Amino acid sequence: QLPVSSFTERPKLPDNYTQDTWQKLHEAVGAIQSSISIKYNLEELYQAVENLCSYKVSATLYKQLRQVCEDHVKAQILQFREYPFLVHRNDSLDSLLFLKKINKCWQDHCRQMIMIRSIFLFLDRTYVLQNSMLPSIWDMGLELFRNHVISDKQVQNKTIDGILLLIERERNGEAVDRSLLRSLLSMLSDLQVYKESFEQRFLEETNCLYAAEGQRLMQEREVPEYLHHVNKRLEEEGDRVITYLDHSTQKPLIACVEKQLLGEHLKAILQKGLDNLLDENRISDLTQTYQLFSRVKGGQQILLQHWSEYIKNFGTTIVVNPEKDKDMVQELLDFKDKVDHIIEVCFQKNEKFINLMKESFETFINKRPNKPAELIAKYVDSKLRAGNKEATDEELERILDKIMIIFRFIHGKDVFEAFYKKDLAKRLLVGKSASVDAEKSMLSKLKHECGAAFTSKLEGMFKDMELSKDVMVQFKQYMQNQSDPGNIDLTVNILTMGYWPTYTPMEVHLNSEMIKLQEVFKTFYLGKHSGRKLQWQTTLGHAVLKAEFKEGKKEFQVSLFQTLVLLMFNEGDEFSFEEIKMATGVEDSELRRTLQSLACGKARVLIKNPKGKDVEDGDKFIFNGDFKHKLFRIKINQIQMKETVEEQVSTTERVFQDRQYQIDAAIVRIMKMRKTLGHNLLVSELYNQLKFPVKPGDLKKRIESLIDRDYMERDKDNPNQYHYVA
Repeated sequence: QLPVSSFTERPKLPDNYTQDTWQKLHEAVGAIQSSISIKYNLEELYQAVENLCSYKVSATLYKQLRQVCEDHVKAQILQFREYPFLVHRNDSLDSLLFLKKINKCWQDHCRQMIMIRSIFLFLDRTYVLQNSMLPSIWDMGLELFRNHVISDKQVQNKTIDGILLLIERERNGEAVDRSLLRSLLSMLSDLQVYKESFEQRFLEETNCLYAAEGQRLMQEREVPEYLHHVNKRLEEEGDRVITYLDHSTQKPLIACVEKQLLGEHLKAILQKGLDNLLDENRISDLTQTYQLFSRVKGGQQILLQHWSEYIKNFGTTIVVNPEKDKDMVQELLDFKDKVDHIIEVCFQKNEKFINLMKESFETFINKRPNKPAELIAKYVDSKLRAGNKEATDEELERILDKIMIIFRFIHGKDVFEAFYKKDLAKRLLVGKSASVDAEKSMLSKLKHECGAAFTSKLEGMFKDMELSKDVMVQFKQYMQNQSDPGNIDLTVNILTMGYWPTYTPMEVHLNSEMIKLQEVFKTFYLGKHSGRKLQWQTTLGHAVLKAEFKEGKKEFQVSLFQTLVLLMFNEGDEFSFEEIKMATGVEDSELRRTLQSLACGKARVLIKNPKGKDVEDGDKFIFNGDFKHKLFRIKINQIQMKETVEEQVSTTERVFQDRQYQIDAAIVRIMKMRKTLGHNLLVSELYNQLKFPVKPGDLKKRIESLIDRDYMERDKDNPNQYHYVA
């Protein structure tokens, strides 16, 4: 056994060990800083540092290392002070050489500090780590470079000037060394001087550049080109952040570009170009406009305002011009399709744009009261009428859905109902409906939109037509049991007066066989429905007549008035206007239109003498035995079913009359409940209850009328106060 005695104390370092070891380390650091090879083994150097640290020499070692590094860094500043400084900012060659030199100095410094740290790693991880007040060897290197190189005012200014010049050149379209920029800006970040020394000046110069550029290009370029340029600039600046700027610069930089190129010109951009973009349906440009305006505070709001103004102005040109009445509804539908597409594709289905579009449509479509409602009813009639070959069932359904959207914007829905009801009556009575399913679909849409009260009369019209079919089945059975059923096949529609439009009754002279058949039906019907009253509407009657000509037999589909005229020619070949009027009893203007259709239209069953388009007193009418036509059954246009200006006026007047009744009823209802009410409160309550647009002056007239008729009275002391009279 070999006994080992423990050391009572650590062995002493050899004499001069500390000094000799530091000399080695000093030489190694000097070699690194001079970029020459180190003559000592790195492991040996690392061990030497560890040994010194183990013998409590750490503080001295750190101090000595710092001093060596500081001396070296201080020496570097001399090369930059001797370097010729820029006299002019445009002296880009000197600037670039300087930047490359400072970048090399920085890169060398970083490389040197990495090697030095690896040798002194034990010191870094023990002594330095335990002393929180001391910077790590790497941080010490940064601090020294910052204090002695980059904080030098001349060096710093020249570095920042050079960086800004490179960025300016790149913004002007020149190719620059982006890796150099990235390295230098990274240096400023690492040295923690990026914000104070670079970013502030960079943003100021950016602000000035884009302020001037915005002013200039707004004068020179059209809006689409300008917005394209703005987008390009934003992409370029975003790319700069990704490539070489510090990411913290992104927000203020982009905000600066947006403010100077967009925020300062929002109104001018829209005034100069939005209407054109919308007129020409420039989808991609509108998309870009929306995206760019959405980036700027207040951008969407001002775009919304101009969007609304455009819709109102364009829509008003469609609605208020009577010359456009023929195409008004189709133009409204096309315009609605267009703005819907823009909202969906360009404005990302933004609810604010949708809601404002609806408000704008409602505003302009009601600038011309009543006419749009009337024309929408006419448009629906054209689509639901037999002979409309434009659309399949599915397409027709889509058209009706679109119509309902436009209908929704109209205030005077009672006007629509009046004209719709009149046209529906024609379609039902003359068998002109293209499709019962389409008719019922439209009715269902109206019911869903306006409620059951709105469609109750329209539904009643359909119900009358269904019941009439059942009645006719029973009547035909009844006629089979009659001893003399006659030669005329009679079909009757029984219309409930309250459901259908008001028709002016016209007494005409029917022949004896027609009168007899009418009486037979009257006896049959009243026998089943005692207490009811039948009133024949001759203006709605029509018939199929059989006729013989030299060319052969024909059938004519004609109105009752045309029937009465043609039947006269069974008794003779020629009659004067006065004779026909006396025999038929048809009202003067109606008879003239009827004779026009028979003698001046395409199918001239009668010959007028003298010739001419208008029927005058004394004109003679002769049966045209030589009549020819390629069809066997010929429909002669029923002129009396065509809407005249007088009919339009009378329909509108009936609507206004109904409105007066509704206003009167609403006033009485409110006053009965409140007993006493001020004028303003009464008017406000009426606006809430009435479902059609009404002017204050019209309400005042109705109030005066009710006062005159003793339904209410004015307060003796306060003329603006009303009392209900029980």
